[in-house]
Amino acid sequence: MTIDQFSLAGKNALVTGSSRGIGLALARALGSAGASVILNGRDGERLQQAAAQLEGEDIAVTVASFDVTDREQTARQIAAIEADVGAVDILVNNAGMQHRGELQDFEFADWDRIMDLNLNSIFNVTRPVARGMIARGGGKIINICSIQSRLARPNIAPYTASKHAVQGLTRGMCADWARHNIQANGIAPGYFDTELTAALVADPEFSAWVSKRTPAGRWGRVDELGGAAIFLASAASDFVNGQVLFIDGGMSSAV
Repeated sequence: MTIDQFSLAGKNALVTGSSRGIGLALARALGSAGASVILNGRDGERLQQAAAQLEGEDIAVTVASFDVTDREQTARQIAAIEADVGAVDILVNNAGMQHRGELQDFEFADWDRIMDLNLNSIFNVTRPVARGMIARGGGKIINICSIQSRLARPNIAPYTASKHAVQGLTRGMCADWARHNIQANGIAPGYFDTELTAALVADPEFSAWVSKRTPAGRWGRVDELGGAAIFLASAASDFVNGQVLFIDGGMSSAV
């Protein structure tokens, strides 16, 4: 193995939900390894701001603003991306949401919103992208799972269910598509300090719980996810398939 196997030069990487937080960090990592990145989200203005950041770091970037929960719109936009930018060689399914509440009182509408974005959107995006990958003879798919793909906490049962399903879907993709030279794997972050978790980070009691519960003794930094993304997007992982890599400071391995 040589370091060249980790290069993503000449590859196009579509990252959903990448205007900020983990998605933007993953896009930055893939771009730093040579990929041309396609940022996706629903907020066009925020996407443009994110794109300007990456362009300032000499990363080739394109913006594709569309709602991944809208199947017809997503199919049209994937076709437009492949016509205008080129084939999607690497797909990172990162778009997701959290909604907390006691399960017995959880609203059906909130359940549906979580499943629609966290699970259904992955199928919406991956189905048309995978068809292109099959036709071309290969590709890389990275689904963003969660530590809740293995564990559970009170008041987030629907989120936990969705992330368990993403892990199962990742393995199903491997079973169906490995013969087409498509590698589908997952990254499962633990507790990371992002804009979306800012309130939890600022909560002394919760932060103390995270630090005590995590063998590494701290929250994760989003840049610590980049190495795994580059590995799973590159030729270095060509015989890695259907796996979920937990990046959680050891939380899921210790009691």
